Amino acid sequence: MKIHLVDGTYELFRAHYSPRPGRITPDGREIKATHGMTQSLIALLGQSEVTHVAVAFDTVIRSFRNDLFDGYKTGDGVEPALLAQFPLAERITAALGLTVWPMVEFEADDAIGAAAVRFAASPLVEQVVMCSPDKDLAQVVSGDRVVMLDRRKREVIDEDGVVAKFGVSPPSIPDYLALVGDSADGIPGIRGWGARTTATVLTRYESMDQIPTDAADWDLSVRGAANLVKVMTEQWDNAQLYRQLATLRLDVPLPETEPEQLRWKGVRQPEFADLCQSLGLESLLNRLP
Repeated sequence: MKIHLVDGTYELFRAHYSPRPGRITPDGREIKATHGMTQSLIALLGQSEVTHVAVAFDTVIRSFRNDLFDGYKTGDGVEPALLAQFPLAERITAALGLTVWPMVEFEADDAIGAAAVRFAASPLVEQVVMCSPDKDLAQVVSGDRVVMLDRRKREVIDEDGVVAKFGVSPPSIPDYLALVGDSADGIPGIRGWGARTTATVLTRYESMDQIPTDAADWDLSVRGAANLVKVMTEQWDNAQLYRQLATLRLDVPLPETEPEQLRWKGVRQPEFADLCQSLGLESLLNRLP
């Protein structure tokens, strides 16, 4: 079997900002994101190899990371019409018969990463497909057994793909993001550590902890090495914090422990039909696989 782990938050954002026209319920609510996400999930379920699925949501766009760093991403600036759809999106996803993981303390990426590692260890699982382009998830990619799938680009990223894209192997991704930064998550990075330089250094030393603190001890040639060491040393505490922010929590307490618990057994009727009718989305009923 294959396990498909979907980033519901990403799907909602993708649908909301798509060029498609808005969608209004009979009582006047904007549900373009929910409609588009549901169409996307139905399309996924229509593929013959998709049998075991879970969808993770950032129920609130805050997590324990906000307690560690004030600059970490929040829901500030997200359109209210989009934020208001998160509870509805979780409800309609559950009505589709899919396993839903609503994250509050942790993030959707943490749930997906934890599940990927957990279920990849089962001999019953052929492959785990993480349906998201989020760079954080690259740290748990393993060979072609745990991969990322960018459904918009129809691009599969395996371990070789991670190296090709970032210049480092999956275990080095948290260190890479700590040094380079990640604007999507509000991680500023360390001054002077650009993507190319960071990839070169981490390809040799793998983690920040292994980088010699004296540039004279480096056994590779990097322009401005002395200044890079100086800055990293001065901002060492920040670098460690940023790495902690970028590291997925694989101890998320997910209730499903066996891959068979993620099997899709069909849409929950009449719950799904009633929900679609109340939202003015009856056309979705004709799309069900």
